[in-house]
Amino acid sequence: MTIAHRAAGPLTVAMAEQRYPEIFAFNARRGIGLALAWGIPFAVLLYGLVVFDFSPVRLWNGLGQLGMLIRFMFPPSIDGVMWEFMKAIFETLAMAFIGTLFAALIAVPFAFLSARNVLRFSPGRFFVRRGMDFLRGVDQLVWALVFVRAVGLGPLAGVMAIIISDIGTLAKLFSEAVEGADRKPGEGVAANGGNTLQCARFGILPQVLPMFISSTLYIFESNIRSATILGIVGAGGIGYQLSERIRGHHWEEVATILLMILFTVYLIDWVSGKIRSRLIEGA
Repeated sequence: MTIAHRAAGPLTVAMAEQRYPEIFAFNARRGIGLALAWGIPFAVLLYGLVVFDFSPVRLWNGLGQLGMLIRFMFPPSIDGVMWEFMKAIFETLAMAFIGTLFAALIAVPFAFLSARNVLRFSPGRFFVRRGMDFLRGVDQLVWALVFVRAVGLGPLAGVMAIIISDIGTLAKLFSEAVEGADRKPGEGVAANGGNTLQCARFGILPQVLPMFISSTLYIFESNIRSATILGIVGAGGIGYQLSERIRGHHWEEVATILLMILFTVYLIDWVSGKIRSRLIEGA
């Protein structure tokens, strides 16, 4: 390094201190904010590790128990229960399909009422959006517990839980697609004397329909997994069979159910992915 470079270094720093004193000056507020930004997450982490007894010994013992359960699962057993499991799988698929279908149909008008470019009345749009936030803010498992108490055990409670929860989720996704649609077709319908409903039907809906279907298929995939969990709380389907086998320690049959669930989810994901790809290409 030359003498000129050695001199340029301190000179450059000094010039920077003069030009930007706020960067080099000690800022107590910024220091406290930085300490809190790092300190609070670290404190929460330590609290969780202590309260949850997150110790290496406990983890090691848990892995040992898990290994023992996995050994009990093999080989999987299908003796006399295959037809019962197949019926439960189809019941789970029906729950997810019916729940997603009704949720999508109900979510469409709420999506248009949530979009800024459709409903200009801000207070009305605000209440619609907050209602949808409430529906999707409560987990499907909670809705399932509510409907099990309301309509009793069985798939109907699971279907109702999926419908209520997914109305909010799909309305949010649909409204974002509506707000991102090109306004020119709707303006053309309005210029020819169309009202707000006709502008939405003929100017916006044809643009966003592929996105609506794609989002619905994605939610359907997710609902197949969710319907399995809902069955554990009494909402029917393969989840109910799974919980009963776990309680009875029939681990060979548990393995069979898990393999059937994995295969079903993979198959639905593959078919849904193909359909979504065709929709995107077509769009």
